[in-house]
Amino acid sequence: MAIIQVRELSKSFKVSVSKTGRLAALRNLFSFEHTLKVAVDRVSFDIEKGDMMGYVGPNGAGKSTTIKMLTGILVPSAGEVVVDGLVPHRDRVRLARRIGVVFGQKSQLWWDVPVIESLRLLKEIYKIPTSTYQANLELFHDLLDLHEFQDTPVRQLSLGQRMRSDLVAALLHNPDILFLDEPTIGVDIVAKDRFRSFIRQLNRERQVTVLLTTHDLSDIEKVCERMMIIDNGRIIFNGSIAGIKERFTPYRVLVVDFADGVSEVKIARAELMEREGQRARFQFNRQHVSASELITELAQQHRVRDISVEEPEIEEVVRKIYERSATDESLTI
Repeated sequence: MAIIQVRELSKSFKVSVSKTGRLAALRNLFSFEHTLKVAVDRVSFDIEKGDMMGYVGPNGAGKSTTIKMLTGILVPSAGEVVVDGLVPHRDRVRLARRIGVVFGQKSQLWWDVPVIESLRLLKEIYKIPTSTYQANLELFHDLLDLHEFQDTPVRQLSLGQRMRSDLVAALLHNPDILFLDEPTIGVDIVAKDRFRSFIRQLNRERQVTVLLTTHDLSDIEKVCERMMIIDNGRIIFNGSIAGIKERFTPYRVLVVDFADGVSEVKIARAELMEREGQRARFQFNRQHVSASELITELAQQHRVRDISVEEPEIEEVVRKIYERSATDESLTI
């Protein structure tokens, strides 16, 4: 059974409508009109234990609203959601002991006290055994260099340090599920790499299930195995990242550096895109021919110094999905 089960999940909000024109401010004080804003519209999906799932979409698409319903912060307007056997908004306290949550724009640590003091408070709140607490601190010291800033008040931390501290706080009680909502927003590339490595290792060694929402699609590509794409409150695609690439961007690029001067190069089932000096770039469809076949053909005809294969950028894949979802109903899950 999936550790997260979502069926026809919806969330709507009432949004006030302000009047305009003469005496509008006065009229707004005594007359209330609302319109209904649908943030999440009949979303359904399953996430298996140990999955690394990316959840992407533009601002206002419904990502954070979904996360808040999965964690029990918001009550759904309709539909069903079960997380680790519990209904989140009914069992918030019990669920909190099984999940970890990181909101990139809001820290769960106490702002004016050192990081280590916040962690000690969380130890008591979650009733974490001392042996577990100490073992996790040692792990986080090794993997996240926690000792470098554990005695620093949270308000004095850099964004990268605060992100690491929030990760520690979310994982201190050994949760089975980790929800990450824009955890690397505004963080430099070094801190991002550290975050990605840590999440991959955590999943590999502890089988922690991860649901990651982010605008940085490189986070998704380097951390997750599967991806859901949401737009206007509805999921328009759900599948493996490799499968998404194969379906929507079947073309790859073969980059060849020739050892000798070559006047003309032709390869069956590949198109020459550009030529500059001894380097040539060929585009080919992975569904019709493999890179190894093309490399073998090239090596038989020419002396080659170096060959590499470029995959399509994940941003290009997502853009193509958005373009097709507007007209292709078969994309909707």
